[in-house]
Amino acid sequence: MMETLLAICLGIALSSACGFRIFIPPLVMSVAALQGNLPLAPGFEWIGTYPAFLVFAIAVIVEIVAYYLPVASSFLDEIEIPIAIVMGTIVVASLLGEIDPFLQWTIAALIGGGAAGIIEGINAIDRVASSRRKTAADISLNSTIEVLSATLLSVLALRLPLFTGLLAVSLLAFSFNQLSRFWVVETKK
Repeated sequence: MMETLLAICLGIALSSACGFRIFIPPLVMSVAALQGNLPLAPGFEWIGTYPAFLVFAIAVIVEIVAYYLPVASSFLDEIEIPIAIVMGTIVVASLLGEIDPFLQWTIAALIGGGAAGIIEGINAIDRVASSRRKTAADISLNSTIEVLSATLLSVLALRLPLFTGLLAVSLLAFSFNQLSRFWVVETKK
């Protein structure tokens, strides 16, 4: 039971980090699995392979660079929410160990997909809003903060999963509140 709770906390934190940058959490997971520090659920051992590490590393570089380019950033804003939801789901599913597959994917979709989708949604809304009122330097600063947030949350999750899971839940509650406010304001217009 405690192992499942820690896996869920780790999953919430890592999937939340996927909402900041999609490929940083799987890259961190790949490194941890390659070092023998992260057990993966059956069927997800591929995350801890060198080919997966290489693909995640390239994806991280492309994603980070793209967010500093205005045209690429706009394109990514269009496609990243569904990709973040899928990656958040995969991240949580890969951590849940040997449980019933229906339960595994239900928990993964609700917790992982939901966490990644909420954080990515808030970030996408903020990027659109900030591009209208901020300079290129401010937008670059935002991108840097998102990279650092994803990295810190991912690394911290592996070291302190319970603490980081609670931190991520707090972040999600704040983000959900912000998202709700945004929708209320937009529907009143």
